[in-house]
Amino acid sequence: MSKYIRWFKDIKIEDVPLVGGKNAFLGEMYRVLTPHGIKLPNGFAVTAESYWHLLESGKILPEMKKILAGIDKNNLKDFAGKGHGICELIYSAPFPAELSGEIIAAYRTLGE
Repeated sequence: MSKYIRWFKDIKIEDVPLVGGKNAFLGEMYRVLTPHGIKLPNGFAVTAESYWHLLESGKILPEMKKILAGIDKNNLKDFAGKGHGICELIYSAPFPAELSGEIIAAYRTLGE
């Protein structure tokens, strides 16, 4: 089993902490409906662990914490600005080779 990828056929609704709500729901639909003849494509989810790996390997978590320090959730402009800063930080992080490799391999498997 891949460290950062889970296939819908292997995901249950209880896997929300692992792959998020939408992916857990897609996995549950796939697992429940395909045995009844309903044709759904098997896809894959990138795990929450991969997100944390990106943050840690890119060494951006400390900067994210600085940006979020003192956030005022009642000040929409401040909230949006800090959110934009976090997005820019994530987009600028180097993408870990092992994560990229697993995602590319999963896409190749879909094409077979």
